[in-house]
Amino acid sequence: METELIVNRVAKSGLVSLDLEDYYHPGERVVYDLKDNLFMGLILKEKDFREFLKTHDWSQYEGKNVAVTCTEDAIVPTWAFMLLTIHLEPHAHTVVFGTLQDLEEKLYFDAIARINIDDYRDARVVVKGCSKVPVPTAAYVEITRRLRPVAQSIMFGEPCSTVPLYKRPKQG
Repeated sequence: METELIVNRVAKSGLVSLDLEDYYHPGERVVYDLKDNLFMGLILKEKDFREFLKTHDWSQYEGKNVAVTCTEDAIVPTWAFMLLTIHLEPHAHTVVFGTLQDLEEKLYFDAIARINIDDYRDARVVVKGCSKVPVPTAAYVEITRRLRPVAQSIMFGEPCSTVPLYKRPKQG
Protein backbone atom coordinates (compact mmCIF):
# COMPACT_ATOMS: atom_id res chain seq x y z
CA MET A 1 0.00 0.00 0.00
CA GLU A 2 1.44 3.34 -1.04
CA THR A 3 1.37 6.24 1.36
CA GLU A 4 0.30 9.52 -0.14
CA LEU A 5 2.56 12.46 0.32
CA ILE A 6 0.74 15.41 1.83
CA VAL A 7 1.62 18.57 -0.03
CA ASN A 8 1.23 21.91 1.66
CA ARG A 9 -0.10 23.95 -1.24
CA VAL A 10 -0.26 27.10 0.88
CA ALA A 11 3.48 26.94 1.58
CA LYS A 12 4.20 26.35 -2.12
CA SER A 13 1.88 29.13 -3.30
CA GLY A 14 4.37 31.95 -2.84
CA LEU A 15 1.87 33.96 -0.81
CA VAL A 16 3.30 36.47 1.64
CA SER A 17 1.28 37.00 4.83
CA LEU A 18 1.06 40.38 6.47
CA ASP A 19 -0.53 40.35 9.91
CA LEU A 20 -1.43 43.81 11.21
CA GLU A 21 -1.63 42.33 14.70
CA ASP A 22 2.18 42.26 14.59
CA TYR A 23 2.09 46.08 14.51
CA TYR A 24 -0.09 46.50 17.62
CA HIS A 25 1.56 48.81 20.15
CA PRO A 26 1.29 47.11 23.55
CA GLY A 27 1.44 50.29 25.66
CA GLU A 28 -1.39 51.41 27.90
CA ARG A 29 -4.04 53.68 26.37
CA VAL A 30 -5.52 56.51 28.44
CA VAL A 31 -7.80 59.47 27.88
CA TYR A 32 -7.03 62.91 29.26
CA ASP A 33 -10.34 64.75 29.43
CA LEU A 34 -10.04 68.53 29.71
CA LYS A 35 -13.51 68.65 31.29
CA ASP A 36 -11.77 68.21 34.65
CA ASN A 37 -10.02 71.54 34.12
CA LEU A 38 -13.16 73.53 33.33
CA PHE A 39 -14.59 76.06 35.75
CA MET A 40 -18.19 75.05 36.50
CA GLY A 41 -17.98 72.63 33.57
CA LEU A 42 -18.21 75.55 31.16
CA ILE A 43 -15.05 77.57 30.70
CA LEU A 44 -11.32 77.19 30.95
CA LYS A 45 -9.63 79.82 33.09
CA GLU A 46 -6.18 80.37 31.66
CA LYS A 47 -4.49 81.30 34.94
CA ASP A 48 -5.91 78.27 36.78
CA PHE A 49 -5.09 75.97 33.88
CA ARG A 50 -1.48 77.17 33.67
CA GLU A 51 -1.10 76.65 37.43
CA PHE A 52 -2.48 73.13 37.10
CA LEU A 53 -0.03 72.39 34.29
CA LYS A 54 2.89 73.50 36.49
CA THR A 55 1.91 71.39 39.49
CA HIS A 56 0.42 68.24 37.92
CA ASP A 57 2.44 65.01 38.13
CA TRP A 58 3.09 64.31 34.45
CA SER A 59 5.27 61.28 35.19
CA GLN A 60 2.10 59.19 35.55
CA TYR A 61 1.85 59.28 31.72
CA GLU A 62 5.34 57.82 31.23
CA GLY A 63 5.31 55.53 28.19
CA LYS A 64 1.53 55.67 27.84
CA ASN A 65 -0.52 56.46 24.76
CA VAL A 66 -2.77 59.43 25.48
CA ALA A 67 -5.90 60.63 23.71
CA VAL A 68 -6.65 64.25 24.62
CA THR A 69 -10.25 65.37 24.43
CA CYS A 70 -12.98 67.39 26.10
CA THR A 71 -16.26 65.56 26.57
CA GLU A 72 -18.12 68.59 27.90
CA ASP A 73 -20.03 70.81 25.52
CA ALA A 74 -17.74 73.74 26.22
CA ILE A 75 -15.68 76.07 24.11
CA VAL A 76 -12.08 75.17 24.76
CA PRO A 77 -9.44 77.26 23.00
CA THR A 78 -7.07 75.39 20.72
CA TRP A 79 -4.05 76.64 22.66
CA ALA A 80 -5.26 74.69 25.72
CA PHE A 81 -4.88 71.39 23.87
CA MET A 82 -1.51 72.56 22.60
CA LEU A 83 -0.32 73.44 26.12
CA LEU A 84 -1.52 70.10 27.42
CA THR A 85 0.39 68.33 24.67
CA ILE A 86 3.56 70.25 25.53
CA HIS A 87 3.38 68.82 29.05
CA LEU A 88 2.40 65.29 28.02
CA GLU A 89 4.80 64.84 25.10
CA PRO A 90 8.04 64.43 27.10
CA HIS A 91 6.47 61.55 29.05
CA ALA A 92 3.93 59.84 26.81
CA HIS A 93 4.76 57.49 23.96
CA THR A 94 2.08 59.10 21.77
CA VAL A 95 -0.36 62.00 22.20
CA VAL A 96 -3.33 62.54 19.89
CA PHE A 97 -6.39 64.75 19.90
CA GLY A 98 -9.54 62.67 19.87
CA THR A 99 -10.96 59.40 21.10
CA LEU A 100 -9.37 56.09 21.98
CA GLN A 101 -10.31 54.99 18.44
CA ASP A 102 -8.38 57.96 17.03
CA LEU A 103 -5.43 56.96 19.23
CA GLU A 104 -5.54 53.35 18.03
CA GLU A 105 -5.61 54.49 14.40
CA LYS A 106 -2.63 56.80 14.97
CA LEU A 107 -0.62 53.99 16.57
CA TYR A 108 -1.31 51.72 13.60
CA PHE A 109 -0.66 54.46 11.04
CA ASP A 110 2.72 55.16 12.66
CA ALA A 111 3.59 51.43 12.61
CA ILE A 112 2.44 51.01 8.99
CA ALA A 113 4.52 54.03 7.95
CA ARG A 114 7.63 52.21 9.25
CA ILE A 115 6.99 49.12 7.10
CA ASN A 116 9.50 48.77 4.28
CA ILE A 117 6.93 48.53 1.52
CA ASP A 118 9.61 47.31 -0.92
CA ASP A 119 9.58 44.02 1.00
CA TYR A 120 6.22 43.42 -0.70
CA ARG A 121 7.22 44.50 -4.22
CA ASP A 122 5.75 42.11 -6.81
CA ALA A 123 4.49 39.87 -4.02
CA ARG A 124 1.17 38.09 -3.70
CA VAL A 125 0.18 39.52 -0.30
CA VAL A 126 -2.45 38.15 2.05
CA VAL A 127 -3.45 40.68 4.71
CA LYS A 128 -4.56 38.51 7.59
CA GLY A 129 -8.04 39.20 8.84
CA CYS A 130 -8.29 37.44 12.20
CA SER A 131 -6.40 38.83 15.16
CA LYS A 132 -6.36 38.61 18.92
CA VAL A 133 -6.14 42.40 19.26
CA PRO A 134 -8.49 45.00 17.80
CA VAL A 135 -7.22 46.26 14.47
CA PRO A 136 -9.11 49.33 13.23
CA THR A 137 -10.60 49.23 9.76
CA ALA A 138 -8.60 52.38 9.01
CA ALA A 139 -5.39 50.33 9.41
CA TYR A 140 -6.58 47.85 6.77
CA VAL A 141 -7.40 50.74 4.45
CA GLU A 142 -3.96 52.29 5.04
CA ILE A 143 -2.01 49.08 4.43
CA THR A 144 -4.03 48.51 1.24
CA ARG A 145 -3.27 52.04 0.07
CA ARG A 146 0.43 51.46 0.67
CA LEU A 147 0.55 47.97 -0.87
CA ARG A 148 -1.44 48.57 -4.05
CA PRO A 149 1.32 50.39 -5.98
CA VAL A 150 3.90 47.63 -5.31
CA ALA A 151 2.14 44.29 -4.79
CA GLN A 152 1.32 41.90 -7.60
CA SER A 153 -1.90 41.02 -5.79
CA ILE A 154 -3.62 41.74 -2.49
CA MET A 155 -5.92 39.33 -0.71
CA PHE A 156 -7.69 39.38 2.64
CA GLY A 157 -8.13 36.53 5.08
CA GLU A 158 -5.95 33.50 5.70
CA PRO A 159 -3.68 31.87 3.08
CA CYS A 160 -6.00 28.83 2.95
CA SER A 161 -9.11 30.98 2.42
CA THR A 162 -8.67 34.40 0.90
CA VAL A 163 -10.85 37.10 -0.58
CA PRO A 164 -9.14 38.52 -3.66
CA LEU A 165 -9.01 42.32 -3.59
CA TYR A 166 -6.54 43.48 -6.20
CA LYS A 167 -4.52 42.04 -9.03
CA ARG A 168 -2.09 44.17 -10.98
CA PRO A 169 -3.17 44.38 -14.61
CA LYS A 170 -0.89 42.57 -17.06
CA GLN A 171 1.16 44.94 -19.13
CA GLY A 172 1.17 44.04 -22.73
